[in-house]
Amino acid sequence: MPVTVEIPKERWTGTIREVTLGATSSEGGTRSRTVTVGGETTLPFLHFEGKIAHPPVIGVEIHDSHPAEWPTTLLNAWGEVTQDPGAWAKKAEELGAEVIMLKLRGTNADGSKTTPAQAAASVKAVLQATGLPLVVRGPGQAEADNELLVAVAEAAPGERLALGLCEDKNYRTIVAGALAHGHLVVASSPIDVNLAKQLNILISDMRLPLDRVLMDPTTGALGYGLEYTYSVMERLRLAALTGDGMTQQPMICFVGEESWRQKESRAAQGVPDEWGDVEKRGITWETVTATALLESGADIAVLRHPKTISVVRDTITKLMAE
Repeated sequence: MPVTVEIPKERWTGTIREVTLGATSSEGGTRSRTVTVGGETTLPFLHFEGKIAHPPVIGVEIHDSHPAEWPTTLLNAWGEVTQDPGAWAKKAEELGAEVIMLKLRGTNADGSKTTPAQAAASVKAVLQATGLPLVVRGPGQAEADNELLVAVAEAAPGERLALGLCEDKNYRTIVAGALAHGHLVVASSPIDVNLAKQLNILISDMRLPLDRVLMDPTTGALGYGLEYTYSVMERLRLAALTGDGMTQQPMICFVGEESWRQKESRAAQGVPDEWGDVEKRGITWETVTATALLESGADIAVLRHPKTISVVRDTITKLMAE
């Protein structure tokens, strides 16, 4: 005789905040479209248990100058567009990017230091080349980040850029720029639930609305701390769904940056034959890392390789099928 089994369901009390990147002309910006993330009322892709208001979004990483340190396979996949951030952004949009992430390297191709005016010009070039929302990251040193990102904020008022990385050592300057010019921030903390929550509190104390904050929990790639990253992101999402208002931010993960810095994605010589083709291996490394982070709660996955974009897009489509 058939037995009916009722699937147990969690009763969550919290909801992930909705955050919108970009602004159209009617909203004070120039974007052809905006992107909204967040709004979940359950753990990733558990459609039977709650609402997944918006599917995860694919971002594509580009740089303001040629990234000579990238693996040859990655540079060859993009070709000459890596010499021009505007052309690069346009190509990324054609390949399926929903958000562009522009990395300001801090150093120009000739070795000179990037000036605030040059950073602002790069952002303007990307904004003119594509209608997608834009995340702008500094070079990763607090002083340089502050100098360049303030100039970027001033150069694109009302565009609702996401400025980062906004960390405990420089959040005041970046948040002030976002407040003054109508932007968002990317709050970045080093793979720790309490540190992520504390930074959100500090940003909120400066009166930046939390619907203008993306959370970067910092991530590891496959084989390089991915399990720990997964655990921290899962704990952040559990805290948010159980009502902790300071952890209810959508999460952005810089998947490509982490995946393509590992030797498995780069090494073509001196490795076992079983490792196979280096380009296929790198794409696989990025894809597996992205899939795991999506399953742990990533709302935006920022990728590098053109071929990874379509693979991860197909994965998201399947996971969103109820």
